[in-house]
Amino acid sequence: MARSSMLLALGALAAAVACAPVDTPSSTASLSPTASAASTACTKDQLKLVNAGKLTIGTDKPAFEPWFKDDDPSNGQGFESAVAFAVAGELGFDRSEVQWSTVKFDSAFAPGAKQFDFDVNEVSITPDRAKAVDFSHGYYTVKQAVVAIEGGKFAAAKSLAELKDAKIGVQVGTTSLNAVKEVIKPASDPNVYNDQIDAINALKNKQVDAIVVDLPTAFYVTAAQVEKSKIVGQFSSTGGTPEEFGLVMEKGSALKPCVDKAVDALKSKGELAKIEQQWLSAAAGAPELK
Repeated sequence: MARSSMLLALGALAAAVACAPVDTPSSTASLSPTASAASTACTKDQLKLVNAGKLTIGTDKPAFEPWFKDDDPSNGQGFESAVAFAVAGELGFDRSEVQWSTVKFDSAFAPGAKQFDFDVNEVSITPDRAKAVDFSHGYYTVKQAVVAIEGGKFAAAKSLAELKDAKIGVQVGTTSLNAVKEVIKPASDPNVYNDQIDAINALKNKQVDAIVVDLPTAFYVTAAQVEKSKIVGQFSSTGGTPEEFGLVMEKGSALKPCVDKAVDALKSKGELAKIEQQWLSAAAGAPELK
């Protein structure tokens, strides 16, 4: 998964609210305790929190860009900081009521009690991880990215069509390979490598014009692995089950329905799309390729 591979190198169901008739006292009295609880469970004062009166959010340190900015999750800048504060807002918390806790990446989804209400750290939702923790509905669907050497023949491509004649490197058995074949559809077969590092080295050695990896990995490749490389752009995959990032909660967390509701609300209002555009496209220099 995206974040896992990066760190090896370095480092939400809208809850239905019962709307019982209220035209007579008898109908009000018939409202069950369970239904009544469902209507109030997601109000701030009803939430079961790790620290009373505060929403505690976990993430790793250092907190990398473009997910965070200036290694400071509390500033609201960067994609995941912005998402976390948006979710907090949907839950009824203002900025002063949010506190951050440092949590190592692997510890976030390890079994056991958690000292955070939810953790945000590019954690991909997987069946194995879901055995140990609860995940919110996905707040980000991982996209693919094209990486090339600055000044190269295809480094300035503005569309997928402009990549048709590129010699592309990609790792075998990945969603990236499917995306190359199904979305870019290059004129010549891509160079397929057993390991991602081999594709990266092929780019370094100019054996390929570009490589395709997931966007989180592309940020790391350009920042730390291949000098003078750039993200040409990002694009959506087709087919298969999309990889999504989810907010992590303790297994059986009473917060999950409320966090899911908050994520769903942000999706339906278009807020998540706006945050993605701001921090993973415009600010991060990863334009959409269509």
